[in-house]
Amino acid sequence: MPAVSKGDGMRGLAVFISDIRNCKSKEAEIKRINKELANIRSKFKGDKALDGYSKKKYVCKLLFIFLLGHDIDFGHMEAVNLLSSNKYTEKQIGYLFISVLVNSNSDLIRLINNGIKNDLASRNPTFMNLALHCIANVGSREMAEAFASEIPRILVAGDTMDSVKQSAALCLLRLNRTSPDLVPMGEWTARVVHLLNDQHLGVVTAATSLITTLAQKSPDDFKTSISLAVARLSRIVTSASIDLQDYTYYFVAAPWLSVKLLRLLQCYPPPEDAALRSRLTECLETILNKAQEPPKSKKVQHSNAKNAVLFEAISLIIHHDSEPTLLVRACNQLGQFLQHRETNLRYLALESMCTLASSEFSHETVKTHIETVINALKTERDVSVRQRAVDLLYAMCDRSNAKQIVAEMLSYLETADYSIREEIVLKVAILAEKYAVDYTWYVDTILNLIRIAGDYVSEEVWYRVIQIVINRDDVQGYAAKTVFEALQAPACHENLVKVGGYILGEFGNLIAGDSRSSPLVQFNLLHSKFHLCSVPTRALLLSAYIKFINLFPEVKTTIQDVLRSDSQLRNADVELQQRAVEYLRLSCIASTDILATVLEEMPPFPERESSILAKLKRKKGPGNLPDIDDTRRNVNGNTEHSDNTEATKKSSPSLVADLLPTNRPRPASSSPVMLSAGTMGSTHPFTDLLNLNSTPSTGGSLLVDVFSDNTSPASTEVSEENFPRFVCKNNGVIYENQLLQIGLKSEYRQNLGRMYVFYGNKTSTQFLSFTSSVTSPDTLKTQLNVHAKTVDPIIEGGAQVQQILNIECVSDFTDAPVLNIQFRYGGTLQNIAVKLPVMLNKFFQPTEMTSQDFFQRWKQLGAPQQEVQKIFKAKHPMDTEVTKAKILGFGVALLDGVDPNPSNFVGAGVIHTKNTQVGCLLRLEPNTQAQMYRLTLRTSRDSVSQRLCDLLSEQF
Repeated sequence: MPAVSKGDGMRGLAVFISDIRNCKSKEAEIKRINKELANIRSKFKGDKALDGYSKKKYVCKLLFIFLLGHDIDFGHMEAVNLLSSNKYTEKQIGYLFISVLVNSNSDLIRLINNGIKNDLASRNPTFMNLALHCIANVGSREMAEAFASEIPRILVAGDTMDSVKQSAALCLLRLNRTSPDLVPMGEWTARVVHLLNDQHLGVVTAATSLITTLAQKSPDDFKTSISLAVARLSRIVTSASIDLQDYTYYFVAAPWLSVKLLRLLQCYPPPEDAALRSRLTECLETILNKAQEPPKSKKVQHSNAKNAVLFEAISLIIHHDSEPTLLVRACNQLGQFLQHRETNLRYLALESMCTLASSEFSHETVKTHIETVINALKTERDVSVRQRAVDLLYAMCDRSNAKQIVAEMLSYLETADYSIREEIVLKVAILAEKYAVDYTWYVDTILNLIRIAGDYVSEEVWYRVIQIVINRDDVQGYAAKTVFEALQAPACHENLVKVGGYILGEFGNLIAGDSRSSPLVQFNLLHSKFHLCSVPTRALLLSAYIKFINLFPEVKTTIQDVLRSDSQLRNADVELQQRAVEYLRLSCIASTDILATVLEEMPPFPERESSILAKLKRKKGPGNLPDIDDTRRNVNGNTEHSDNTEATKKSSPSLVADLLPTNRPRPASSSPVMLSAGTMGSTHPFTDLLNLNSTPSTGGSLLVDVFSDNTSPASTEVSEENFPRFVCKNNGVIYENQLLQIGLKSEYRQNLGRMYVFYGNKTSTQFLSFTSSVTSPDTLKTQLNVHAKTVDPIIEGGAQVQQILNIECVSDFTDAPVLNIQFRYGGTLQNIAVKLPVMLNKFFQPTEMTSQDFFQRWKQLGAPQQEVQKIFKAKHPMDTEVTKAKILGFGVALLDGVDPNPSNFVGAGVIHTKNTQVGCLLRLEPNTQAQMYRLTLRTSRDSVSQRLCDLLSEQF
């Protein structure tokens, strides 16, 4: 780069910067900047033509003002004019201004491209470097279209200078990341590989970064790079530090190039050629040998560079997983780092050993470091290092050391950080099950787990222990005895009460022969915990009680007294009330044979993959568990985003039912005792209105929620998660993931609506080929018209674009349209489908009515098919103001003083469609004592009544 002479110094700029620094307040700074902007504007608009020096000075001042945080709306053309200057400093300032201030969508981009083309064609290396740096800094799609075919020619041309080759390689790498579809793969790809043999190590370093990225996309096109990379790596690791003096960093020869070459080799399997493979093995052995040598410098830069190469070499050894000697040596080297004083090295060593533990060649060697890892678990200050120690213990565990590792994990669990307790609980549960030779040890471990960290024991864990106990006859008696003893503690975690209630209800008879655990003692022990438990656990205990009546007829009267008590028969919770009523009735009218049939022992569960393991996979993510195929890292060391999706889809689809063949969230509800209200012949209107006869939806089941990802089809699943939130509001975020955020803003008038959809790119990378369309089911197409305006096909990183949807309601409807989005991110096609919150109530027009008019209209809509009524339990706190806001948000007018009961809510409105208008009256009656609502709607169309009732009832 040419040196800047003293004549190029800009005294006016230096004075301006000094004035800004000397400002005593923000107001003074703004005043000085406005004065300078006015001066610059007058100079640019003046009749007198400015020379290059003046333009450079004023453009530089504008750039400085922009960097201070002020908007600049002029001077762009003057900066573009500087590109045509033959002076380096003027051209440099012009390119700098363009790189920082010019938007990729600017009208000046064509002029800028012409200036860049002239500089690239000039063959002046300084000017070519400036142009290439500008292309890389802006990196827009327009520049990629203009120069993607030109830059490869510059890169492989024989007469291109080394500094230009470096810039060209890195510029092409930038364009490939922002617009991979525009970088052509042609004959230049074979020639760029030979840059690995270039004499200039700077060119080799830049080319290696480019080839690594391209090889991940098209590995077959760059296979020839393997031999060249090995040869270059061999020359580096066998050279003395003085041989590569310009690229030696604290006595380490070309560390950055070595790391890049090792990452390039991780894109491919081990070389098939024996000679090449032997040479690569020698390189890796040399790197491992150098790690054992005494350090040549005590400075941290030396150890950092040396260890960077070493860890990348170990990553390559693990990736190839074919040389037992190297794997064992790598493991021993990492073992030395486990006790290093540098925290980062200990962390990296533990992380790498987790991967080594999954190799058949090095697993035994990893196990030899178990005491060191356990010590790290106990003594490490950094929680992230302790978490890696837990991961490594989990990875190295097998039948020979399972009891020791599980015991250490349980011991650590008592003092573990809250952030990792749930993960440790899952891992202990998995290891205890996987390596249990004696299932009595497994039962003891899980009960101990619940005692130590009951709050972190998920439903899957205690479901699993129940499944195993039921499936294994040899452990049932021991399990019953153990949980009975555990329940005698003064304070028991609720999960232990659940396990105890279930197991004693099924197998309490196996320990009833002992007077210390007689039937009455068992019942009294369980019932002593009843009042301390939540509603689901109480429901499970009631099921255990009815099982006791079948197992132990002698306690029948005692249990019936409990079921007959007012606290059960008149319980505010409808589930507990119904169970008490049904179980009491069943115990009174059923014969012994019927009871034995209905309350028979649970059948064995079908053997399937453990749901605990599935949950741990979801929690840790693919690639983070040693027994999951590890995806290769990209050039930045991160796994590709799309891998997460694929790994999730490959999980077993049968996990939903692996524990309990039921839709209810409690194990006891799967028992044959769970009769519906209809079975008992009950005609009580309260239970009929609550629709308790029907099976609860799978949406209420924890197991289904946890494993919903595993049951998704291969096609794009429609996201409905936030759909219900928009029933009573028109604005908000409807969808969000790590890449994209979709926000909505809607407005409706009579039968017409307009929805503004905002797509926000949460990444720093462009979304390419962005398209969005709205689809509707066949029945909805005749009921609702949705017209979507086109959207910009490119969304810049961190930017937001808007799309307008025009909506027309033709007739009443129940379904909703789907918004389908497709775009490319990092070369991967992304598909997203979101259910749009266009509901029938959006076309309400509120109607004000007097009390007399309301009741007159109420009577007119008295036909049975015109009224829909629903009684339901409150899902949210019953707040009067919130209820009012939701009813108003639903679209109707809230009528005060109409209902004789001031606690009730009354509303009126008219649904407007293109074909007709439908009047609607609603009445909401809250019962705060029972935490229930009764919603009544009357409209002139029965389908409208039903749909509005379904929508509104879900909001409370």
